[in-house]
Amino acid sequence: MKFRKLFSLSALAIFCYTNCHAQTTLAITLHLDHARASVSSNLYGLMTEEINHSYDGGLYGELIRNRIFKDSKTSPEGWSLVKDNAADTASIQLIAANEDHIPYDERGQAINGALSICLRLTVEKVSGKVGIANEGFWGIPVKPSTTYRASFYIKGSARTEPFRWPWEPKPTTPPLPDIENNTPGPVTVSIESNDGKTVYASGTINLEKSIYWKKYNLTLTTAADVQPTKDARFVISTNRLGVYYFNLVSLFPPTFNNQQNGFRTDLMQMLVDMKPKFLRFPGGNFLEGPMITDAFPWKTTLGPIENRPGHKGSWGYRASDGMGLLEFLEWTEDMGAEPVLAVYAGYSLQGDHIDAGPLLKPYVNDALDEIEYVTGNTTTYWGAKRAGDGHPEPFKLHYIEIGNEDWFDRSNSYDGRFKQFRDAIETKYPQLTCISTIPATQYPSMKVTGKQPAVVDEHYYRNSWDMWEHASQYDNYDRNGPKIFVGEWATREGAPTTNLNAALGDAAWMTGMERNSDIVIMSCYAPLFVNVNTATSTAPKAWQWDSDLIGYNALNSYGSPSYYVQKLFSHYLGDKIVPATVENIPVQNRPLSKKDSADGIQPKTVPTIFYSATMNDTTGTIYLKVVNTIAKKQTIKINLDGVAKVSPKATIVVIKNDKPTDTNTISEPEKIVPVTSTVNGLKKTFRQSFPPYSVTVMQIQTR
Repeated sequence: MKFRKLFSLSALAIFCYTNCHAQTTLAITLHLDHARASVSSNLYGLMTEEINHSYDGGLYGELIRNRIFKDSKTSPEGWSLVKDNAADTASIQLIAANEDHIPYDERGQAINGALSICLRLTVEKVSGKVGIANEGFWGIPVKPSTTYRASFYIKGSARTEPFRWPWEPKPTTPPLPDIENNTPGPVTVSIESNDGKTVYASGTINLEKSIYWKKYNLTLTTAADVQPTKDARFVISTNRLGVYYFNLVSLFPPTFNNQQNGFRTDLMQMLVDMKPKFLRFPGGNFLEGPMITDAFPWKTTLGPIENRPGHKGSWGYRASDGMGLLEFLEWTEDMGAEPVLAVYAGYSLQGDHIDAGPLLKPYVNDALDEIEYVTGNTTTYWGAKRAGDGHPEPFKLHYIEIGNEDWFDRSNSYDGRFKQFRDAIETKYPQLTCISTIPATQYPSMKVTGKQPAVVDEHYYRNSWDMWEHASQYDNYDRNGPKIFVGEWATREGAPTTNLNAALGDAAWMTGMERNSDIVIMSCYAPLFVNVNTATSTAPKAWQWDSDLIGYNALNSYGSPSYYVQKLFSHYLGDKIVPATVENIPVQNRPLSKKDSADGIQPKTVPTIFYSATMNDTTGTIYLKVVNTIAKKQTIKINLDGVAKVSPKATIVVIKNDKPTDTNTISEPEKIVPVTSTVNGLKKTFRQSFPPYSVTVMQIQTR
């Protein structure tokens, strides 16, 4: 293509060092009459997995930590005994249906196979309030005039000795007391301060006589004058003697679109505001699991939460699976996006794998079932299941990713595994496109052989210097090769969320993807979420990965500078790529490591300005993006070539700060945010200054 070479920053730029004294004019010429290549309609999306408490303690609305008591086999993590009077006698203990140390006549307390462990509260002496408290995910959020939905299963002891043969030993533990007088009575449910001195909301239920696993529901509403806080706990308490068993204890605040098993409103709104075109789920490592048996079990994530046992996650904590397959799909629907469904392909994180052939076939069939659940009409088995779960309409689906990061599989089994999955999927669903997780450009010895994959998934986690150095890597990619899905990428600087310098690296990288969005058809930053809480005496640090996009605690949330860059690039995007030529882009020396210096390696130079331009072919609106990565203002001569007229007024949106290491936090959530202004006096040729350490979008009208 005639103008293909115009995309490259390096091929046509005439470089000078930023500290040179020669006066040269930095110029960008946009060839608007050659804007023919289309921008991918799915260029910017989201990637998600359960890491950093992205779901439990994050997007998923549930406020109770360890709601079915399976997070630990030895202690009820997140739960504690509370009592008004230290002289009262009470205790709590996990009761598992299959544990030998549990008295025989207490086994079999499971509600069902999913709810196989419960919490026993024994009250033997009481003069005030005694109960169980949940600390939530680093706190329970309290807001004024807010109604919470609480529910739990409870069983009274109503205990009788089981039948024993004469030769069987009697239990060594003393008999447990029945609920006082075995009569109905009150149980109080409350949200209160951690010291119990302030009650923010409360309600009461009356237990029935001799209850056996009855579910109770109630609402708790805070007063209008309540001060917001995250330093609260959820308590179920009584003032009566007895033994109480609890399971599936739940507390939901108002959720996005008032969904029953829904999402946290502030986090969902931040995602909707990004205007993503797709959501890649469920991972990521969360798809694969540490072992094959820990892979994302989509079938047990369906239906009522009472039927979801949860499973071992990939980042050091258990997943409740309240965020199941249907919730992921409804998440895409809420954002106006489409799913990019990743299916488990027979490789897990600790190296276990299943070779192609008969042993892999059940996993292939499982993927076909999953696709049927997503896309099948109600006459199909899994389509009918979806309808029974409350969503009769099929979901749109165009892309299936076969596995995740299979270059870690040193057995080189992916070639055969991918082909077996692709053949089965394309035979039954020819309209779907399968994505390979091994790009030949990165892992040529492990690439898929034979029929070329239509799309490959490339992952990049780099520092800002790497991003600046490689921002033009797609300028010279083979246009006859597979399309590119950059399914995970980030500039990793700043913790727990990114700083401005990382955002400058992100923006530079994104200009390269935009200039080449005829081949880079999809991209998504990762990780998306991070719970920013540090370790406490009862809970570990919430996050496992630094440099994340959106941060939050139980009460508040904020976007990192990188979040605002993502939002900016998504909002200001045309449908045609505008080719450009550049002149005299300054460069800077990349710092050398001590080892490189000792080895005599010469420093590399990287540009200090990065750019991309797209155009709305219908309206003639130009979106010019410019990234200035250095500490001084840079002025660029901009030529609009091949256009009849230019509006003298343009809109400018800028993200900037004096210190590239500055960032947003819970306490300063808007320290670095986009600022919008207008400029006047534009012509076909004009000069525009770009501030130090800045990302700028110019919206220019040409018709």
